[in-house]
Amino acid sequence: MPGGAWGLVLVAGILECAWALGLKWSDGFSRPWPTALTIIGALASFFLLAQAMKTLPVGTAYAVWTGIGALGTATLGIAIMGEPATLLRIAGIALIVSGIIALKLA
Repeated sequence: MPGGAWGLVLVAGILECAWALGLKWSDGFSRPWPTALTIIGALASFFLLAQAMKTLPVGTAYAVWTGIGALGTATLGIAIMGEPATLLRIAGIALIVSGIIALKLA
């Protein structure tokens, strides 16, 4: 995969966003298709993260993965789910981005 282990973490983080949103759309796992897609997305995300951790430090890989998931999910929550885009929320997202960059450079 282009980007090697970091590419895997990126895709795993994007899939984390997908399954996190899927949890909402599954309506407590009461809707079959969103539930199935959520479970598939979660398993794929975990698998890719595990592959990346073969060569990356566990703490860094996990923190970047969760950061991508939190950043993406918060942003998508604002963009497509109508969640409020308050100044404090935007500042929190900016701090997550800063943390991801710092961990990637460490």
